[in-house]
Amino acid sequence: MEDSLSLLALADRMLWVTALVAAPVLLASLAIGLVVGIIQAATSVNEQTLTFVPKLAITAVVLVFFGASMMALVGDFTQEIFDQIAQVSR
Repeated sequence: MEDSLSLLALADRMLWVTALVAAPVLLASLAIGLVVGIIQAATSVNEQTLTFVPKLAITAVVLVFFGASMMALVGDFTQEIFDQIAQVSR
C-alpha cells in the first residue's frame, strides 16, 4: 500500500513538473498566436508563415530566459527520482 501511494505521489509530482516546464513556452506561443491571429483577421492577410515565425521567435526568447530554471526543475526532479529508487532498493 505504501509503495502504491509513493508511486501515485511521484506521478502527481511528475505531472506538475511537466506542466511547469511546458507552461511558459505554451502560454507565450498562445499569446503571440492570438495577437497575430487578431492582426490577420483585421487586415485580411492569411499567410501561414506569418504566424509561424513570431511563434518560433518567442519560443526561442522564452527558452533563453526560462531555460535554466526549467532545466534546474527537471534536474531536481530527476535527482528526487533517483533518491527514491535508492531508498526502495535498500
